[in-house]
Amino acid sequence: MVNDEIKKMEDKQVPKGRIDLIGCGRLGLRIGINLIQVHRGGPKVIAAFDGQKIDGGDVIFTMLGAESGQNKPDFLRQLCTHDENFRLIESHPEYIDESNLDLIKGDVVIIVIAGGNTIPTAAKIIKHAHENGAKTIGTAGIFGFGNENIEIKDISEYDDSNPAVEELRKEGITENHLVLTTNKLIRDNEPVTPYTLDEVAKIITMTALKLLRDKND
Repeated sequence: MVNDEIKKMEDKQVPKGRIDLIGCGRLGLRIGINLIQVHRGGPKVIAAFDGQKIDGGDVIFTMLGAESGQNKPDFLRQLCTHDENFRLIESHPEYIDESNLDLIKGDVVIIVIAGGNTIPTAAKIIKHAHENGAKTIGTAGIFGFGNENIEIKDISEYDDSNPAVEELRKEGITENHLVLTTNKLIRDNEPVTPYTLDEVAKIITMTALKLLRDKND
């Protein structure tokens, strides 16, 4: 009887659902690796999106054996040694824009794109994901030396002091979107350290897994 109950619990704790990872840079790669390693649950499918290729400045990639010129989502798929029937990495070596929003199909959508003004694109992704009933997570400034207080809460809970949050609101994202921030932005003249990226990736991973579990229970 006890063995039967344990078997039932084990059968329930298998990969389910899909997480879309929009952006596979230094932060996205960390999140992707975290998700790949999840045991007793986690996503059945991780869909990774990024049009950028690896170059010599992508140290975390080259440390893990990536080759210059390789597509970033392809490298994440390469790192996953699971049988595809257990956990599948979908590689999409392209940027998301208005023309290909239909590729986003995740139960949970993580948006970690960087470089220039990414907020209008992020807003379009969030709106599309919400139309599909997905939960969304994004960032609004993750600069800092590594000892910052990291916040993650719904966009509706922030005051008006973070300009990245305010820009998202101007794009129509006012609720039902989780935002993580160190409350340090490029204006603060602080670096983005691997310590901060590790901690941010950990918090985003945990949050995404909880949202995925709640959606698939």
